Amino acid sequence: MPTATTSEVAPSAATAPQIAVLVPCRDEALTIGTVIRAFQSALPAARIHVYDNASTDGTAAIAAEAGALVRQEMRPGKGHVVRRMFAEIEAEAYVLVDGDGTYDAADAPEMVRLLLEDGLDMVTGVRVDSSPASYRPGHRFGNRVLTAIVRSVFGDRISDMLSGYRVFSRRFVKSFPALSTGFETETEFTVHALELGLPLGEVRTRYSERPEGSASKLRTWRDGVRILHTIVNLVREERPLMFFSACGAAAILIGVALAVPVVAQYMANGLVPRLPTAILAACLELLGFLSLFSGLILDSVARGRKEAKRIAYLAVSRTLPSA
Repeated sequence: MPTATTSEVAPSAATAPQIAVLVPCRDEALTIGTVIRAFQSALPAARIHVYDNASTDGTAAIAAEAGALVRQEMRPGKGHVVRRMFAEIEAEAYVLVDGDGTYDAADAPEMVRLLLEDGLDMVTGVRVDSSPASYRPGHRFGNRVLTAIVRSVFGDRISDMLSGYRVFSRRFVKSFPALSTGFETETEFTVHALELGLPLGEVRTRYSERPEGSASKLRTWRDGVRILHTIVNLVREERPLMFFSACGAAAILIGVALAVPVVAQYMANGLVPRLPTAILAACLELLGFLSLFSGLILDSVARGRKEAKRIAYLAVSRTLPSA
């Protein structure tokens, strides 16, 4: 009975999917070398790209010495780095991970396997605390609240909206409209995938605390407000009927509340002594109905934009084009 040759049972280097590990980082000299070596061990065939975001502690030199391909992005902000990474790097699977050493590289092969074998477009590493100090209470609470808001509006297919550990398909990366400048980019990833109905997956992964001397760039209140502002803007752009209907309904209800005593007084004695209140109530009613009609019109526009994004997504090949 003939036996299979090596080429029949294992893919050649030419047919194996190309994997890129993307590491945006700023002032991560304490951890970047460890992160690179961990992913070199977990994904030996992957190319590791480190984009140094205006570091001042020698992060770029340490990354280059560890064997990563290093580039510079001088505009501060994770969103700027992600936009440039997605534009410049070609691969079939993209592993995006922070350079702070908090994510477990050992889970990357499973995330990549799930993406490729199941034909998914995004696999998120859902964080599981390895110790009480790994996840600050403010960050934990903020993530739960913001994730719950997005789940209630765009769909409940995600568990950890703000995770910085993800694997993307080439289709996702090359059709993703990266518009944010900071940590809001994770919110954009999630809403973009949910709105287009892309196939998603999740893998639970250990989340560790930063080493002593390493500080998080995420500011709980400042970045939390920015992320919430991003969510509101995305609801306005992607679900305008919902957004403007809510605004219109609020204006109409306030207008009715102001108008009731004015109308009651007019019915009783035929006088309108509170003329400014009557004018304000009428204006609020008019504003409310205008908002409702605006939502209806913008809903059609949003549908057209969604169709255009879907077409752009489908126009990208899942695999690299042959030379």
